[in-house]
Amino acid sequence: MIWVVGNVDGNTYKEPFSKGILARSLRISNLGLDEAHEIANEIEENLINENITEITVNDLVNYISRHLNKIDSNISNKYTRWRSVRKSDEPLIILIGGASGVGTSSMAFELANRLGLKNIIGTDMIREVMRKIVSKELNPVIHKSSFDAYESIRTPAIRVDAVIEGFISHVDVVNVGIEAIIERSIKEGISTIIEGVHVVPGFIREDLLEKGNVIMFTLTVDDEETHKQRFYTRCRQPWVKRSLDHYMENFGIIRKTQNFLIDQAKIHNVHVINNADFRNTIDLMVNDIIEEFGGENDDK
Repeated sequence: MIWVVGNVDGNTYKEPFSKGILARSLRISNLGLDEAHEIANEIEENLINENITEITVNDLVNYISRHLNKIDSNISNKYTRWRSVRKSDEPLIILIGGASGVGTSSMAFELANRLGLKNIIGTDMIREVMRKIVSKELNPVIHKSSFDAYESIRTPAIRVDAVIEGFISHVDVVNVGIEAIIERSIKEGISTIIEGVHVVPGFIREDLLEKGNVIMFTLTVDDEETHKQRFYTRCRQPWVKRSLDHYMENFGIIRKTQNFLIDQAKIHNVHVINNADFRNTIDLMVNDIIEEFGGENDDK
């Protein structure tokens, strides 16, 4: 048995070395699952052959980094930088926005799995809570979908297109809940991923985004046919209540909201990723997170 020794708030603890946990952490370096497990096995065998039965967390990280460096210095560097992100005293807040059907929920789940994060909150759930708080009579817009909210606007659109005006009104209400979750996550030190169509650049308070541990992505699907195919895939699931026809009838409107999101992302310098390939999207997001935060924490 190999024991890993750590320290939390001045208290020493021991836990058994786990190849499974190590393999998952190695995947941050864009390693495949099989390759990550193979490297984890090699590291365990080397520790056993060297008669190491107890090792501190820091020494283990350095040991792993040296082993990875023999394989590929880029892999070692990425693993080391990710470890520096995880050592930060601040929680990691990841915001993933995008029009309906581009895959924000799927990407949030995959990213959480890759990064070892446990908290994912969808803005659709926030919207449902807001619906309980705000009656339909008081705010009919929030009781519609994001892409057909314009149908409930009580006064004609003046600033922009009616569809975008309805979308903005919808986002404004849900954004109150998004900001509250960000504030709570920062206060409690809980790393969180918030995903959904209501994560729109330019709407969340600047003081929250400037915390240094918050990063936002806007996902798109540039090809229209690929975007349509995502709805076919979604609607074949038995638990999906809304019909494919509903999405197809509003597809032009959904594309219009995507264009608005892209414009907002460009204005506010938010990462825009064409989510054509799921694995490539995850790799790009992970790389951006490490690039954004890894360097900052290296100096601490």
